[in-house]
Amino acid sequence: MTEAVRSVSPSSEPLAPVAVNSPARVLTASLVGTTIEFFDFYVYATAAVLVFPTLFFPNSDPMTALLASFATFSIAFFARPMGAVVFGHFGDRIGRKATLVAALLTMGISTVIIGLLPTYEQIGVMAPLLLALCRFGQGFGLGGEWGGAVLLATENAPEGKRNWYAMFPQLGAPVGLFLSSGIFWLLLHVMSKDALVAWGWRVPFVASTLLIAVGLWVRFSISETPAFRKAMEAHERVAVPVKEVFGKYKRSLFLGTFVALVTFVLFYIGTAWLLSYNVKVLQIPFLDALEIQIMSAVVFGIFIPLTAKVGDKIGRRLSLIVITILIAAFSFLLPTLLTAGEAGVAIFAAGSMALMGMTYALIGAALAAPFPTSVRYTGASLTFNFAGIVGASLAPYAATWLQTNYGMAAVGYYLGLAAVITLVCILASGKEEV
Repeated sequence: MTEAVRSVSPSSEPLAPVAVNSPARVLTASLVGTTIEFFDFYVYATAAVLVFPTLFFPNSDPMTALLASFATFSIAFFARPMGAVVFGHFGDRIGRKATLVAALLTMGISTVIIGLLPTYEQIGVMAPLLLALCRFGQGFGLGGEWGGAVLLATENAPEGKRNWYAMFPQLGAPVGLFLSSGIFWLLLHVMSKDALVAWGWRVPFVASTLLIAVGLWVRFSISETPAFRKAMEAHERVAVPVKEVFGKYKRSLFLGTFVALVTFVLFYIGTAWLLSYNVKVLQIPFLDALEIQIMSAVVFGIFIPLTAKVGDKIGRRLSLIVITILIAAFSFLLPTLLTAGEAGVAIFAAGSMALMGMTYALIGAALAAPFPTSVRYTGASLTFNFAGIVGASLAPYAATWLQTNYGMAAVGYYLGLAAVITLVCILASGKEEV
């Protein structure tokens, strides 16, 4: 029996009833928040390829500067579990709504500050250090955002529609990718590359202020989830959710981390690394490379709702098994497609993001499933963000290093190995764990 802590209210009376969230309001709030968070995250990923090597690591050769830029990119993934612990604690103790607002502000403020940072030319080595600190803030905020957004959707979902509801916060990823790539594409149409490097790159970071305002307005318009209110009324909240998760749900935490492994590896090979490969190795013009990424974001978004419908009909576990096998098969095509010129790159981008849409549509509900309401925010967030460390934090760096030293086939082996590990962990999980 979980050791519980009583509600802050000493009364044993049920909490006063509140207005029930409409499906449209719930799904909009979960989608808008994750769209903003992922927009901020991907704006950094794009800038890490296009401008940060020049502005923050100018004394290195081009490949070393790119690797250094990807190293700052990886910092956020190590910050995310810390954010998951802190925001998860308050999300499981005081509620989903207030915690989601705090996570959004943390991420948003860090992003805006990046747009105001001086460069290496202006303040020397302090510039990349401040960039790394802001990147930590982005990761810390996103560590608390994703789990809360998924719970906001799933804990309001009617029976039989959990995968469909859980799909909406996942749609924030392709929408954020589309917007972040689109704004850089637009900037390159209205200014020169030199102007973009000089000051234009700051626009997407500072402009996220407007998105934050919209996100806060939507988040403040919702009430607490029914599942969390029931937990409060039943006095089921635990004193230290992270202790409970590590004490009683280690298996779910471990398996869930690797169930999501290939999702992260696939995404960051198909976006951040592919963009750098296109621009730095294949010498595809910035605009053409961004157009490929925008197209792939649309494909990504299309396959999320399609897969969510299938997952509700045939089951999430079976769907994930089939999808993971398809990703493993796709890894063998990677070397051929990425050495076949711009047309091959476009096919790879579309194929990788179609598969990404399939796996990402279901992973949110899968990672939340094993945990009870009292620790679900913490458990789901930690699982997702541990998967980010092992699957995403070094993916652009590792793929760049493998391609440079061992050739394109090694990148395919890397993706294929991730798929095999994920498949083994799905098969090792019971039906109630995914």
